[in-house]
Parts: sequence; structure tokens; C-alpha cells
Amino acid sequence: MVKIKMEKLNSKIYKGLNSNQVEKQIKKGLVHKDTTIPTKSFILIILTNIFTLFNLINLFLAFLIFWVGAYKNLLFLGVVITNTVISIIQESRAKIEVDKLKLTSTPKVNAIRDGKEKIIPINNIVLNDILKFKIGNQVVVDSTILEGTVEVNEAFITGESIAVLKKKGDQLYSGSFILSGNCIAKVIHIGNDNYTSKISHDAKYIKKVNSIILDSLNKIIKLLSIIILPLGNFLFLNQYFILKSPINEAIVNTVAALIAMIPEGLVLLTSSVLAVSVVRLSKQKVLVKQLFSIETLARIDTICFDKTGTLTEGIMEVKKVIQLNKKYDINKIMNDYCNAFETDNETMKALQNYFKGKSNNLIKEITPFSSERKYSEVIFKNGDKYRLGAPEILLKNKKTPEEYDEYRTLVLVKINKNITPIGYILLLDKLRSDALETIKYFQKQKVDIKIISGDNPKMILKLLKRLNINFTNYVDCSKIKDEELKSLALTNTIFGRVSPFQKKEIIKTLKDNNHTVAFVGDGVNDVLALKEADCSVALACGSEASYNVSDLVLLDSKFNSMPKVVKEGRRTIHNIERSASLFIVKTGYAVLLTFLFMILPFHYPFIPIQMTLTGVLTIGIPSFILALEPNEDIIKGNFLTNILKKSLPTSLIIVLNIIIIALLPLKTIEKSTLSVLIVGFIGFAHIYRICKPLKKVHKIMLIILISIFITCVVGLKELFSLTLINWQMLILTIILLGICIIEFYTIDFIQNKT
Repeated sequence: MVKIKMEKLNSKIYKGLNSNQVEKQIKKGLVHKDTTIPTKSFILIILTNIFTLFNLINLFLAFLIFWVGAYKNLLFLGVVITNTVISIIQESRAKIEVDKLKLTSTPKVNAIRDGKEKIIPINNIVLNDILKFKIGNQVVVDSTILEGTVEVNEAFITGESIAVLKKKGDQLYSGSFILSGNCIAKVIHIGNDNYTSKISHDAKYIKKVNSIILDSLNKIIKLLSIIILPLGNFLFLNQYFILKSPINEAIVNTVAALIAMIPEGLVLLTSSVLAVSVVRLSKQKVLVKQLFSIETLARIDTICFDKTGTLTEGIMEVKKVIQLNKKYDINKIMNDYCNAFETDNETMKALQNYFKGKSNNLIKEITPFSSERKYSEVIFKNGDKYRLGAPEILLKNKKTPEEYDEYRTLVLVKINKNITPIGYILLLDKLRSDALETIKYFQKQKVDIKIISGDNPKMILKLLKRLNINFTNYVDCSKIKDEELKSLALTNTIFGRVSPFQKKEIIKTLKDNNHTVAFVGDGVNDVLALKEADCSVALACGSEASYNVSDLVLLDSKFNSMPKVVKEGRRTIHNIERSASLFIVKTGYAVLLTFLFMILPFHYPFIPIQMTLTGVLTIGIPSFILALEPNEDIIKGNFLTNILKKSLPTSLIIVLNIIIIALLPLKTIEKSTLSVLIVGFIGFAHIYRICKPLKKVHKIMLIILISIFITCVVGLKELFSLTLINWQMLILTIILLGICIIEFYTIDFIQNKT
């Protein structure tokens, strides 16, 4: 056990730097720079959106079209430029919104300047500043302790979560956080001179992005980047050398095939939808620190949270004091006890508000409360030694009365040869009015709920009954071995008297059993669990340490924001999935057609401007409209599998019909016109299929898009290199569309059966 020899901190003896000294340090450049991952600069946003693999391929294809003089076929470049501009605008808007949000929620520190304590942003810290740290604070700059003693977690440096004792003269490293105690320290390094900055680009925890959407898109892009150029080369060779097409025609046809393969706008769509979600959530006072964490949270099947800040507001109040031994004056002892500590947590704040008497009893040693010990201790100069903490820890096997179960119960004991109980102190936490509604939401969504707390599990049960929530199975983790925890983690709902390490192990066990887990926490004791969870959510009212390691932060600390985030994530995933299927339809049939026309003795039926027409009307415009619709359905199946299941049947139907058209005894321009008609109408049929049942907006969208398509095919046939549709072609179109309808119904029937 850590023995901390100290008086209660007296920050008044420290003057700190004055305003002039601070200004001088700033002018010298001796000011701290926050090492958190910044958003991209505007220049980087522009460059990364312009210089993409597909943009470079498109630019090369445009050069080929320009070289052969088929200028109207350069229209596809307009789509590429538009997509790039939109992408830059969307990402820039998201950057502005996120930067605004970060500005209002930038971590701050308690500094002593001009003899007064001031709260300043971490970017305002200068060399030689005097800072005050307490439990839950993250150490943001290397500092030397001037007064006080603390226990710190240096897992960012050592990888170990064991508490390290730091006292006067010892160094606090940036990236560590205070587990217990408090201290006053002098800043010795700033910015890149900090220890953790030397061994890492970022002293804070960086979690690997866990995104099924991102992984799926990367797989598609990787595959296309491998096959697109070889297929294009072989198609050109077939068109030019085998079919003896003029070189300009062979190039135009090949470019059309390659353009169709590129899912132009798919990545833009994904980033735009996520950016819109970030902005929407920012208006709900939710800071999204990792873009794809919205997706992860939407996929959770288990949510774990502490009692404080979720079921309750974290505002403690002493309700009863029960004297157990009349030999001792519990009020006087508690007055002395409370005066020994800083107000470093809500429990101590409640105790100090209740026991307000002055104390003349000098302190020899104190041991601050920690989640591992579950008690604090004071030794006075007269030799009296007291502990205050969890009854089951301090009184071992002695049971507290059942009527105390609904309270946070602390016991005060005197330590001599034996442990002498002096009295119980009963505290009550204010219930959150929205807790029941939030829990009911997750239950309705079939999300498993786990309440993981350092409090007595019986107290949590009583608390839940006050909320009309009937959970019954619980575990007192102080009474079980670590190996037992793994099996109990899967079958129980309430976990009480949990150590920080046990919280982490519960999360890890759930993940090892194929659960997608979110953890909501606010304390320094939650950091290990937050780091372990698939998606970590912190309450802004909590510790800086929990804030810094989390993917999302509830800036208003309202637990009822969680359903809003889940709904937003589900809307995002469903809409990206649905819109992505439009892009993959085109990519799918383009790859298959390129392969077939690479070996078959037929001219490729499309030119770039025709692919632009069908692409804009059946993919580009509808994908962005569909991507912004509300959708709160539970996420089912694998993202990539769902896309392929929706898109590949349509791609196969298009390929089948194009091959039929290629076999017909028609002129090349007639085949091309029929192919455009079929691709357009099958594309609209696919939109209808994935939107069922149609809403009013879908009907209006389809009517407008089909009208534009018919207008272009009939009224702008010269621009799009089409011919006038005669009766023979009209009859063939109707027959082919009839075949398509039968094929769609057959596919839907088979998929519904499987």
C-alpha cells in the first residue's frame, strides 16, 4: 500500500509565472503544442482528393480521348472534376465543424500564474509553468513534482497498468495520468521535447480503425487497381488487331470500358455520408474523434457502462450517518479526515459538504482513494489511523444491513491491533431521468447490456428497481478469481466491486467471444476498458484520461445521446450499403463485359459519353439522394456480402442482355442504342428494387430521372452517338425488358428462399 507523506496542498505559496514572463516565453517559442492528431490542413485535403489512383487513371484516359479527337467523350471528365470538387468541399466543411467543436472542447489544465489558480488550454502552457494535477488528470507535458504525492499510470510508456508512486522531485511524463493523490509540478518540457513525443509521434492512445466499410472498399479498390489496366490492354488488342477497328474507335471503346469499371464517387459518397454524420452529431453535442467509430457503434451487440454518469448524474449527497461505536465521535473524526484531502472526486465533495467543521489535527500520512484499493487512509500526528471505504473490503466478511443496499455505503474504521468499525456513511446518487428510456431502447434493439461498476452490486440492483428495471443476475467481483471472471462475463448483467483490470478483462472476454462491444465511461478507472472496447465513449464531465482515449465524447455528458449516435450510425451504414450497390452494379457488369468482349468477336457496344449518361442518372444522382435518408434498422449481415448480393444479380442481367444484343443482326449504332436503353432501364429497375417499398421521394426521383434519360436518348441522340429508335428496336427493347422483369423476380424468389 502506498503511504503518502504530505500536508494538504497549499497552492497559495506558489506565485507561478507572471503575465510578462508568459509573454516572453511565448515570444521565444517556448509554448506547448498539442500533440493530438489534427484534422487535415486545407492544402492536404485538396491534394489528397486530386491525386488519387482513379483520378490519375481518368486523367490518362482523358488524354487518350483528346489524342484521338473524340472530344465529346471527354464529358466523363466533368463528372470526375465535379466529384473531386464536391469531395474537397464536403471534407473541408467537416474539418471546419470538427475544428470548431474541438476548439470548444480542448483539454485544459489548472495552472498557477500571478499567484492565482487559472484554467488554461493545454496549448497555452509555457516552459516553467506551475501546474496542479489531481486524480483523473492526464499529464500533458513533462513536469517535476514540487509538492504532493501521486500514483500514476504510465502504460503509454511502459505498457504496464501498474500504479507508479511519484513524490517531490520525481518526474511526471506526458501521456501518463493520475490514479490517486494530487500534486503541484513545474513544466520542464513542452511540445516535441516531451519524453513521449521523442518515442512516438503522439503521446496519446491511437486505436486501430476497426471499419468493415473501409476494409470492404479497400478490397474493391485493390482488386480493381490490379485488373483494370491488364483488362483494358487485352480489350484494346482485341478491338484493334482482331476486329480491325480503327485506332481511334478501339481507344474510345477501351476507355469506355475502363471508365465503367471505376466506381467513381464511391469513396466520395462514403466520406461525404460520414462527414454529414459528424456534423449532425456535433449538433447533438457529440464529438466524433474517429470517423469510422460511428459505424462501429452502430454494429454493437453489447454495451457496457458504469453506473455513475449513466444511471445516475454522479452528484453524490450524504443521506445518513450511522454511529456504530459510541466511544468515538464520528462527526469530529470525519471533519479531520475530510480536511486532509483535496476535493478530487464527487464522493469527497459530498463528504466535505456534509462534514464542514474545522480541524486542528495535524496529518502525518495519507493514502488517497483508488479503484484498486477501494479505500483511503489518514494517519494523524497523534498516531490515530483511520480508513474510509467499501465495507466488504475493510470489514472483510461482515455483512452490512440490507436496508443500506440502495446507498453507496462507506465505513469508517480505526486501525490499531484490530479493525474497529466506527460508523457507516450512506450516500445517494441522483438518478438520471433519461436512464430508463435509454436502457429500454438498447433492450428493444436486442443489444446486450452490462453494468460494470466499482460499487456494491446489491446497491446497483436497488438503484435499477428505482428505475423500474428488473435485472437480477449479478457478480461481486471482489469475491471471485480472475479465471472465474471469463465465464461469468458472458452470463451476467451486473458486475459490482470491479477493479479497473477486471473491467478490461470483461470487455476482452466479450470480444474474444465474437461480440462487438461499446464501453461508456467517465473515470480514470475506466481507461483500460475504454482502450479495450471496439468503440469507446466518454462523458465530458469525467476525467481527462477517459476523454483522451475515447472514440466519441458526449460533450453534454448526457447518456440519452447514445441512441442518437447509434441511429446515426445505422443510417450511415444502411445508406452507404444501398448506394454502394449502385456503383458496384456498374463495376460488375463493366468487368464482365470487358472480359467477354476481350475474347468474343464483337465490337464493344459503348463509348465514354454513353457511360456518363447512364452513370449520372442511374448511379451518381440517386446514390447521393439515397445516402441521406433516415434508416434505423438493425445492421444485419456482412457489408461486402450485402453489397454483392444486391448488385451482382443486376450486373449479370445487364451482361446477359448485352450479349443477346451483340448477337442480334443489327447495325453497330443500333446495338449501341439498344445497349444504352437496356442499361438505363435495368439501372432504374435496380433502384426500384433496393428502395422497396417506395416512398414519395423515391417516386419523384425515379420519374424525374427516367424523364431526363428518355429526353437525352430521343432529343440528344447525336450528342450521345445514338440512333433513332425504330419499331423493330422498340419491340426488341420491350421483349428484353420483359425478360429482365422475369429475371429480377426469379432472383428475388431465390434470395428470399435462401
